[in-house]
Amino acid sequence: MFTGIVQAVGAIENLTPLEQGVRLVVDCGGLELSGVTLGDSVCVQGACLTVVAVDGQRLSFDVSRETLDCTAGLGQRAKVNLETSLRINDKIGGHLVTGHVDAVGEVTAFEPAGESMRLEVRAPHALARYVARKGSITIDGVSLTVNRVEGDSFEVNLIPHTLEVTTLTRLAPGAAVNLEVDLIARYVERMLGESTTRSGP
Repeated sequence: MFTGIVQAVGAIENLTPLEQGVRLVVDCGGLELSGVTLGDSVCVQGACLTVVAVDGQRLSFDVSRETLDCTAGLGQRAKVNLETSLRINDKIGGHLVTGHVDAVGEVTAFEPAGESMRLEVRAPHALARYVARKGSITIDGVSLTVNRVEGDSFEVNLIPHTLEVTTLTRLAPGAAVNLEVDLIARYVERMLGESTTRSGP
């Protein structure tokens, strides 16, 4: 489990093809790794990956073909947002994030809004119903607050600090981003669905 508060920006340095996927070597930059060991979970660009090797500030992850097919940014050398897994006594500065990417969205606008940037993303239709104004959304591993929703599109505001400490500053219209909706929305839908079924004829 994670919080969506990016702890460091790293870079995918190497990709080695596997029979069903790829092994990534990530230079973790300034990420604190003193407590990270084999088998631990790390959120890489919004996706929860398992550490299979530790070499100084470099971590290796085996990424399945299925994960590559349903995420963006893990199949190429690029900068990535990083966050180590949440501990019970940690402060939750964002919201509860599983690192299970729900879908890939498309950036439709990225433009200045005062000192910040307005980011608009189109989500796949089946996922859009989980996005609500003033609710939480995770984009490429970053916990953000939704400011506006219209159809399948939603809008967030990126303050200068967020742009400085994440990879979101690279975005542009047409870019693909990893999306994870708020867990609460999924549980509410599940409970409401069961309630409707019980109360039906």
